[in-house]
Amino acid sequence: MTTTLSRSLRPILAVCAIGLPISFAATTLGDLDDADRPDFAALRAEGARRSKVLAGGDAVAEAPARRGGIEAFRAEIEPILRTACLDCHGPEKEKGGVRIDELDADLVEGDDVDWWLDVQAVLANGEMPPAGDEERLSEEDRGRVVEWLSAEIQYASVANRAAREHSPFRRLTRYEYGFALQDLLGVARSFGDDLPPDPVSEDGFQNSSEVLHLSASLLEAYLDANRAALREAAALGPRPTPLHWSVSMDDAAAVEWKRQENQIEGVRKKHAESPETLEAEVTKLRERFAKRPGGVHYEDRESGRFARATWGYGGAKRAWKPTEEAPAPIADSTAVAILPSGGGLIVELGDRLPELGTMRVRVRAERASADDARPPSLRLMFGWQASNDSNAVFRATEDDVLVDAPPGAPRTYEWNIPVSRLYPRNLARGVNKMGDLPSPSEYIKLVNASLSGRTIHLHHVEVTAPVVEVWPPASYARLFPADEGDEEARARRSIEHFLARAWRRIPTEREVERKVALYRALRPECDSYEEATLEVLAVALTSPHFLYVTPAAEGDGLDDRSLATRLALFLWCSVPDDALLERAAAGDLRRVDVLEGQIDRMLADPRARRMSRVFVRQWLDLALMDNLSVDRKVHPGFDGRLKAAMEREPIAYFEELLRTDASVLDLVHSEYTMANERLAMHYGLGGVVGNHFRRVALDPTARRGGVLAQAGPMAMNSDGEHSHPLKRGIWMLENLLDDPPPPPPPAVPEIDLADPRILEMTLKERIEDHRNHPACMSCHAKIDPWGVAFENFDAIGAWRDEADGRPVDAVGVLWSGEELDGIDGLKGFLLEQRQDQIVRALTHKVTTFALGRPLGFGDRAAVDGIVRRTRESGDGLATMVRTIATSDLFLGR
Repeated sequence: MTTTLSRSLRPILAVCAIGLPISFAATTLGDLDDADRPDFAALRAEGARRSKVLAGGDAVAEAPARRGGIEAFRAEIEPILRTACLDCHGPEKEKGGVRIDELDADLVEGDDVDWWLDVQAVLANGEMPPAGDEERLSEEDRGRVVEWLSAEIQYASVANRAAREHSPFRRLTRYEYGFALQDLLGVARSFGDDLPPDPVSEDGFQNSSEVLHLSASLLEAYLDANRAALREAAALGPRPTPLHWSVSMDDAAAVEWKRQENQIEGVRKKHAESPETLEAEVTKLRERFAKRPGGVHYEDRESGRFARATWGYGGAKRAWKPTEEAPAPIADSTAVAILPSGGGLIVELGDRLPELGTMRVRVRAERASADDARPPSLRLMFGWQASNDSNAVFRATEDDVLVDAPPGAPRTYEWNIPVSRLYPRNLARGVNKMGDLPSPSEYIKLVNASLSGRTIHLHHVEVTAPVVEVWPPASYARLFPADEGDEEARARRSIEHFLARAWRRIPTEREVERKVALYRALRPECDSYEEATLEVLAVALTSPHFLYVTPAAEGDGLDDRSLATRLALFLWCSVPDDALLERAAAGDLRRVDVLEGQIDRMLADPRARRMSRVFVRQWLDLALMDNLSVDRKVHPGFDGRLKAAMEREPIAYFEELLRTDASVLDLVHSEYTMANERLAMHYGLGGVVGNHFRRVALDPTARRGGVLAQAGPMAMNSDGEHSHPLKRGIWMLENLLDDPPPPPPPAVPEIDLADPRILEMTLKERIEDHRNHPACMSCHAKIDPWGVAFENFDAIGAWRDEADGRPVDAVGVLWSGEELDGIDGLKGFLLEQRQDQIVRALTHKVTTFALGRPLGFGDRAAVDGIVRRTRESGDGLATMVRTIATSDLFLGR
């Protein structure tokens, strides 16, 4: 863990130690035989043997005794540093503006802690002295300096933490607000989507207390969102009557048969006075209709008749009419809709789809062939097209279905989707009449999402909305639990019950009475007591007791209520549930066995997937994927499905590590990844069918495994046409090692692509030429070797051995003299030499996310203690999460 200031200094020390440009070896990873590839298991074992944390020599205690302090420094450490460092960082030379002899050795009271953190880091990682000057510093002396610095830093960190308080006081993020309303109301909808986006802290997280403020306009937006959410959950009014759309492919095909007959009739009228021409034209049309068309089409299995499935927004007046009567059971048909790979069938619903409730879609379908062992995937889309330039189409649900029914034996497949998730809706619905423009119609689209060669036959489509199983819905009972007493008594019970869950504590009698008084004032203006109550609850959700995280103290730590909130925000990105609040109310949540039991329960809950999605997206900066633009001429294999899979892989991978408590070192390398069929095809992996992600074992030739070799990070750190080693190197240093380079200095020269000499250079030669400029060396010495190691991955993360007709040169040499032989060399070096740094970096990131505030020097000792316990327990990700959540740092105020 390093501070912001120390991050800006380390590259200066490294460059001053080098004094010369970094060189590159000429070997390419593609030239290596598989037998020559690293033994990652052996390297991992060797890295554990080298670990200073596991050896007890690096921050072994959270509250250590001071080991000699300044006296020990003067007697033992200063002479070593003078011998090893003073020639370059002393009165005669002051490389990088660093003078070791002028640094204040008092890390508790002095002002040079950040410099000493850098000295410790470059010494511990072997970055100083530079290659060729190793005789200046023996390994024994290096160990003595690092040991003294580690102990002194630990002592100073504990003293710093005792002297300073951090304020985790902040409001909920947009995503926390949305998840909290989902859990409070029992309605599966992203209620925070309409709120303004949250800012991002320097650490890359949105839940940081540094950036989460509240303005008057934002408070008003919260109130509007609260009202909409509560009204949806309450579902006031009479029981809605479901509407049913039942579309047999016999009926759908009949529309196309009729269109064909109309075309023939049009020819008859046109050529009525020329019998010979008439006969020829009619024959030509019938022959065309008898041929199987490409794309989505209908086939009558009895007559062998075909028709293309046509659609146009002007034809929305042909929308299928719903009925209030329950339709006959979904059945097979004589005609089927043929959906080839990538093809989609649109079913127009008109403008009567309701605003709320659940939409159920059932389809009767079968696969076209039993020969292919891979069943096709069927995807449900929702959309509308009001006019030429006003339209939308998007996935209605993340889940596709595998159509595994064999030919001739169709089965029924079903989706259930909250209508409120279908956003945006057609603004012309309910305004214009069907057939007018802009068209008010909306539709579902059934898409064969298989990659290639697999066809789906559809028999029948049935849509019901809203699906009403119980009325009032369960969400109504969450808001109005009392069904006896007069209106005010029931309103009081609703308010008390809701405040206890929303405010994460039992409200005082005075607080309840104030809300009941507001209810009394509002009731005359509302049609029912429920409406008045909802308005009171909407106001309650704008209270700091809900919108803000306000930790309360109990002794030296959090009280149980605040701990429950912190734990829920960490693991669920939401507020505590009833079980967690009950433990807090009982006052025993801080008991180790109770707390560990709650953590295990929460990690096993599906809501824990939110933490993976939110944390990984922010930690790895996956927002870069949102703006990824790939040159399809250069990379024709790139498409939207691949982009979505790239973005999903690191999240699914993290989820798998958390679920199985796998080692966090698997982030560097593993013998498996998480993939769906589209991503597996990109990686050249076989046997993966369907669009859902699952664990896939990797052959060593796959060159994958770990986050570093995933296509998404490679693609988002490219320019969409070419690889970008600088972006990739910076991304890895920032996110995997928590050691970003400094920003570039002013007046950095650009690479002149108009220079013929530059155009003839390879990518690495251009980098070297650019780096040799004095203003550029400090950054590039830190970045280049790491970024070039990724060069076997092209702009979309596909493996390559050649680029522009030349062998890929993906080998760099670090300032320490270590070679990084491409991605395998990079992985091997990290596993052997940097295990402690990797575990510490992730611990720092997860702890920052867990606390919702930036970490400072005073937190270092506590974080190092978490690292030690995680490493001693096998480096498991779930172990790390549990260790963080039970640490004094997490439990403290």
